[in-house]
Formats: sequence, C-alpha cells, structure tokens
Amino acid sequence: MFRKLLFIVLLVSLTTVSSRSIFAQSSLRAPATPLIAIDPYFSVWSSTDDLADSFPVHWTGAINALTSFVKIDGKNYRLMGRCADMDGLASKMKQTSKTIRATNTAYEFKDAGVKLTLTFTNPRLPDDLAVFSRPATYLSWRVESLDGKEHSVEIYFDASAELCVNKPEQEVVGDRANTKELDVLRLGTKEQNILGTSGDNVRIDWGYFIVAVEKGAAQTAVSSDVRARTSFLTQGSLPKEDDANFPRRADDRWPVLSVRFDCGSVDATPVVKHIILAYDDVYSIEYLGKRCQAYWRKDGVTTSQMLDLANQQYKDLLQRCEAFDKALWNRAYDKGGENFAELCSLAYPQSVAAQKVIVLPNGKTACIPKENASGGFGATVDVIYPAAPIFMVYSVELLKATLVPPLEYAACGRWPWPYAPHDMGFYPKLNEQLYGGGEKTEEKQMPVEETSNMLILCDAVARLEGNADFAKEYWKQLDQWAEYLIAKGLDPEDQLCTDDFAGRLAHNANLSVKATVALACFADLCEKAGEKDDAKRFRATAEEFAKKWEQMAATGDRYALTFDNPESWSQKYNLVWDKLFELNLFPKEVAQKEVAFYKTVMNEYGLPLDSRKEFTKVDWQVWTATLANTREDFDTLMSGLYKFVSATEPRVPMTDWYHTNSARECNMHARSVVGGIFIKFLEK
Repeated sequence: MFRKLLFIVLLVSLTTVSSRSIFAQSSLRAPATPLIAIDPYFSVWSSTDDLADSFPVHWTGAINALTSFVKIDGKNYRLMGRCADMDGLASKMKQTSKTIRATNTAYEFKDAGVKLTLTFTNPRLPDDLAVFSRPATYLSWRVESLDGKEHSVEIYFDASAELCVNKPEQEVVGDRANTKELDVLRLGTKEQNILGTSGDNVRIDWGYFIVAVEKGAAQTAVSSDVRARTSFLTQGSLPKEDDANFPRRADDRWPVLSVRFDCGSVDATPVVKHIILAYDDVYSIEYLGKRCQAYWRKDGVTTSQMLDLANQQYKDLLQRCEAFDKALWNRAYDKGGENFAELCSLAYPQSVAAQKVIVLPNGKTACIPKENASGGFGATVDVIYPAAPIFMVYSVELLKATLVPPLEYAACGRWPWPYAPHDMGFYPKLNEQLYGGGEKTEEKQMPVEETSNMLILCDAVARLEGNADFAKEYWKQLDQWAEYLIAKGLDPEDQLCTDDFAGRLAHNANLSVKATVALACFADLCEKAGEKDDAKRFRATAEEFAKKWEQMAATGDRYALTFDNPESWSQKYNLVWDKLFELNLFPKEVAQKEVAFYKTVMNEYGLPLDSRKEFTKVDWQVWTATLANTREDFDTLMSGLYKFVSATEPRVPMTDWYHTNSARECNMHARSVVGGIFIKFLEK
C-alpha cells in the first residue's frame, strides 16, 4: 500500500503545473547558496546574496575561490568572487535574480545591453547512481543581447588551489591530464596523503581538483591568480604558457586553473559556454581497515572516461535535471505551497552533498553521511534516520545504501552490544564506533534511539519493496534489537538520544513513542518474512506499549516531555510513522491534541523542541507539522520555520538546530538531516 501510494503521488507530481514558474526568483532568502554540491569534501557555497560580493566557500567556511569576469564590448564586469586587487579593473555586473532548485542554481545578470545567466548544475539524479555518484558539476554561461544590438563578449573563469588543500600552507602541483575530448587542468597536493585527514572542520587534501573544457572551445592556463586575471582584464587573453613553478604552497601566488571563452559577436540568439568542475578523490572511504572507491568507479571507469562521459551527456543531463527540479518543485508546491517548494529545493542539494556513495569491499553499495559541523562522524545512525525521507521518496536503493554500513558493522562480530551502533568513526575513516563508549563500554551510548531508528528504516525498505529480503540478511541483529526494545523501550532509562540538546533525559515520552513504533515496524517485517508467530507477538507488545504510553504521558491538554514531569511538553515527532505507515497504534486524538497545543507555544521563528529551552530542530518541526490533519494547521506550524530560513545568521548552509526567538544557528549546519523535510511527500 505504502509503495503503491508513492507511485501514484509521483505520477501526479509529474503532470502538475503550479501557478508560478519554478525558475522565477526564489522567495526565501537562502542562508547560503549551493554552487557545487557533490559530497562532504566537494561542497562549495556562496555566503552572500550577490555572487560577486565574496569568494565562494567550502561548507566549513574556508575560502574555495571561484572567480568569473565578463568583458562586454571591451568593458570588464565581475560576476563571481571578490578580488580586491582587481576592483580597479572590473566593475560589478548587476545581478537581477537568483534561483535555487534541487540540481540547478542560476544567477541572472543584466548590464550593458546584455543578459547573462550563470548556472551551476549538479546532476544528483537519484534514479541513476552512476550519475548521482559522479563527482562532476557543470558551470555554464548563457549570453544574449537585450537591446537589439550585437555585442562582443568574452568570459573568464578561474578556480584556486584552495579546493584541493585542507590548509593553504600545503604544497600543491598543477598540471594537465587531457582526455580524448577535453582539455583538462588539475591541481592536487604534493604529499597526496590519501584518506589521511579525518574529522569535522577539515577539507580534502588528496586527489585532484579538475577543470575540463571541450578541446578547442576555450583558451586555458595553469597560472597564478593575479597573472591570469590581470592578463584577461587588460589584454583579453590568458598567459600563453602554464606556470611551471611547482610544487609550491597554495597561498604562494595562489595557483589557479583558468579558462577564457570568446563568444564572438552576440545578438538575440543565446550563446552558451560550459565547463566541468570535478574532483578525483582516488579513494573515498576507509571501511573496517580497507580502502573503498566511489560508486562511479565500480565497473573500472577511469577518471578520463568519467570526464568524457560527463561531457557527452551534458545536454541530456541538463534536460533531465530541469525535469527533476520541476517535478520536485511541483510536488512540494502541491503538498505545502510555494514556501515549502522553495524549502525542499534548498534542502535537496544540501542533503545529498553531505553524503558519499561508495562500494564496500564485499561489493555492496554504501551511502555514507558525514556529521558536518557536529563531530565529523560517519555513518551515524541518528543522522541516517532524520535524513531518510529524501531517499524514501526518491531512491530505495540509496535508502538501503545508508543502512548497509551500520548493519554490516553490527553483523561482522566487532560490535559487542545488543543494540544498534551510533557511528563508525570519524569520516572518512569508518573503522569502529568512536562516539561515547564505542566498542569498549556502554557509557554514553544511544541504545533505544539507534535501535529504534534502524528497525523503523528497515521496515520502510520492506514497505517500499513489498518484501523483507533486505532485512533477512541481517535478521539476527534485527531480532536481537527488537528484543532489546521490549526490555528497555517503554520507559527508557537515563540515556542519550536526539532530544538531549537541553540535557539527557530519563523517561522520555517521545523516545518511548519511537520504540513503540519500531516494535510495530519489526512486527511488519516479521509478517513479510513469514515469521507469523513473531509478527503477532511483537505487534501485541507494541499495542500494549501504546496503551500504557497514553496513560503514562497524559497531562491534560497535551502529553508530557517525560513521564515523571506533568508540567513539561515536547514535540512528539516520532508519532509521524504511526500516521504514514498506518500502524494504528495510538488513537488519532493523541496527535491532534499535540498539534492543537503546539500552536499555543510557538515563537517567532518556530516551535521549540520542548519546554526546557527555546531552540528547535528543522527536521523535527516538519515531522511534527506533518502530524496535522489540515493544510491550515500544517502551514501554521511551518510559518516560523520559513521565517527562520530567510532571517538566520550566520550565512552558512542551513543549520538544523537554531534559536526560535532569534533565528540564529546553535550549531550543526550543512548536514544531510534536512532531507527529513521530504517526509511530507510520504503523506497521502
């Protein structure tokens, strides 16, 4: 039923035409604008409204300089990046709009009788994993005359060595690695310490950053930043010879990969130029002591072949991306209106860019999220869980791929505890859990939380596929985890969970809901696996838990944060699965009583997570709003969240933890968990 429903909704979304063009100016002010959105290392953003007001940055905030100029009838204009030493040579071209869609970010400029559209396209198409995992972004310039006259137009672009180093004092080497079809420029560190840098606030410093352009389509040069930019702005050309002074520090005369296009005489017929920005990371992840490569390499595809294929598929992928963006936008618009469509379009590139698709040593596909700005852990289960709706909607294969790493870890014999693990180490080294007590002690574990997460999501896979085949391979672990929830889930002990932002809690009512739902989900798995007796037993336990929960948590006009504190309250976002999966564990009045109460305690920028503090989570707010039975209530509960998106500071990729009275980030940005916003798509 669940799978059939999703198919019907998708067909409807593809034929829906909203009342507003999806490529019009975005109505929400993005906290930061996605430019390159590939994986946790190849992730570049603009932190200003106008692209020409600053250099783009990595999601960590480190400058990843991309620069673009245009010369119109001999006059220089700046499109992207702010080079202080070039201000006297180029003025800022007037930016008239910015549009962010799931796979496209487009800036429109108008000046000197010319319209120029600069577009970053990230073909993260979830129905094609070879393309989805490909580390290649298209950057295109579309130029046309607006005033009926012909204009001479030249375009300049460069990217600095900052994209291939963790720290600017690291030494780099620049060279060429041309393919059959492309002129290819590369920058990489001299040391090439593959998979040697791990943790949170770090950038990649192995492999090669690449700029590729069709042979003969443009002039290219490996040069210093000032030399390349000055040459274009003053002479209309690039240096004739590549800089050979390597290796040198990335901050020593800033090496750049530069490209110059001559568009000729441009009239009302648009002229389009494009390049490919790519990253060859050689190896992507270390998993239980073995190096793993990206999924796109799995059939022996080389970097040169990948680049040529990306070039060959350019026009086709642009069409597919536009269709995908339109379908996503229309589907979101139908579910929640224009602001919700904008929010989903912003969340999509952020969520997928915080994850990496690889092939494990046993040949299985794995999708690894990184805990950006929240510790730097990889394959964290309480990150996989809130992010899961985006893949439940768009790719069950990717949903399974996120679950495989922790499941394989639990099944390999290393994990000693009777509940699910939290993580597998600091990204990209996934060799053991490092959070809390890890494999050594049960101190600071998240047993009920992570165990419930895994059972719910394994059942989501079964509902999407119509069978329990995926779960059967890990049945020993899943069965053990379900038994653990019977013993510990109804009234959880003092332990960590994702509601602990204001401190740890015992007797957490929302965590109890999650355990109850998880047992019902495991009962469904048992039913699909042919384990009829166990299905009845686990279902009966879940129903018993639900009845006891209602009595334990009831406190007048709402249900408590903890069973022992009737004056408290909290978002009961885990109830959403009872609605979406039609589990029918809790009376419908439970969720609606909660929704009615939430409307009375909202702040300007959203609904607090619970009664202890005024901060909240983006993902959980959308899950909570999805409990509403009416569009009016959904819109009311979402209204503060929309205001937050347009007002939040600092200008970083959207945080998921913020203050509801000021819209300021608490911590944790650029994370995959914003994929949880797509949970509304799963509603009937």
